[in-house]
Amino acid sequence: MNPSIRSTYNQNFTEEKYAEFLLSLNDGLKTPIEFRIAETPVFLTDDFRDKLLKAGEKIVATILKPDFKALTERAIPEQWRVAKENGHSHFIALDFGVCKDAAGNIVPKLIEMQGFPSLYGFQVHLAENYRHTFHIPGNQSIYFNGLDKASYLALLKKTILGPYQPDEVVLMDVNAHTQKTAVDFYITEGYIGTPVVSLADLIQEGDQLFYLHGTEKKRIKRIYNRLIFDEIEGDPDIFNNVVDIRQPLDVEWVAHPNWFYRISKFTMPFLEGDYIPKTRFLHEVKEIPADLQNYVLKPLFSFAGQGVIIDIMDGDIEQIPDPQNWILQEKVQYEPVLESPDMGVKVEIRLLYLWPDGDEKPTLAVNLARLSKGKMIGVRYNKDYDWVGGTVAFMHK
Repeated sequence: MNPSIRSTYNQNFTEEKYAEFLLSLNDGLKTPIEFRIAETPVFLTDDFRDKLLKAGEKIVATILKPDFKALTERAIPEQWRVAKENGHSHFIALDFGVCKDAAGNIVPKLIEMQGFPSLYGFQVHLAENYRHTFHIPGNQSIYFNGLDKASYLALLKKTILGPYQPDEVVLMDVNAHTQKTAVDFYITEGYIGTPVVSLADLIQEGDQLFYLHGTEKKRIKRIYNRLIFDEIEGDPDIFNNVVDIRQPLDVEWVAHPNWFYRISKFTMPFLEGDYIPKTRFLHEVKEIPADLQNYVLKPLFSFAGQGVIIDIMDGDIEQIPDPQNWILQEKVQYEPVLESPDMGVKVEIRLLYLWPDGDEKPTLAVNLARLSKGKMIGVRYNKDYDWVGGTVAFMHK
């Protein structure tokens, strides 16, 4: 992390400024932010930024291979397979932990990946408020590939809307208005005009979908999908009460739900490189490693870290009834590289790509970052700490 900017930031930080920042961040929003925002952004060195770029390019190269769909066909659970899949994911998110290699160098290590949208709207709002309150230097940017706010939002709009008008595209989640990320939904609506609807708001007539705008019924031509099937898995009767979105419908998806599974933990055994932890499908492991303390077990079909076995005990592997649905992954040790007033903080960086129809490959556009002092990144592991939570990384333009 960039030591000179970090030192200046920490010296000028006050709790009063942070309180002012949170007030400014929430001012004018349709719904308040329901997740913790960290006291600081991350400041990347040029060297670490370049390592992230190199790591991302290698992973994207695997996704671009002609046989990628064939490799990942088993990734999609049959009960959640959705009809009319397209040729690529419109969104790619790659999560990297900030670690130290054997030579003592600070390097990124891939933690997770998903063919699913993240906080593409909120991160713009977040960065602007950090910059305003804490006077982030003008030569620092959250964007990649020469993008600025205007060109980034134009690319986001092109990706989500395609050839359609904003009122022909809906941002849809299971209970959209009560999600913790609803703030991102409404900010996105403000930027590009897509209305926010819940799954239960969808109206089906034949193979077409509609939603109500006041009393007017409007046709849906494209769905900006924010629904994760894991969140409705506990309700097996849900599609008896709402539109079954798995069926062939005359609607486009961005991104199509099947890509959530194709670009996921399932993809990691097909990757290799300096910034990729060794990962194997559990049923393909011929010999259990003697140093199990250096590995983690992850279920393929789970969300937000659920079911992960961090500290593998004797017998854990043998007791798993469906090893084909698990991966054994080299444990990634985060290095607490960010200096807070009392201790080092662990950092995770998410690279966010946009891939509009017609483009040959995805464009790395913006980023998201998360800070942690707990055992893992995530709210449940950081409840009693400060200088943790959601943030964004700035880097030299």
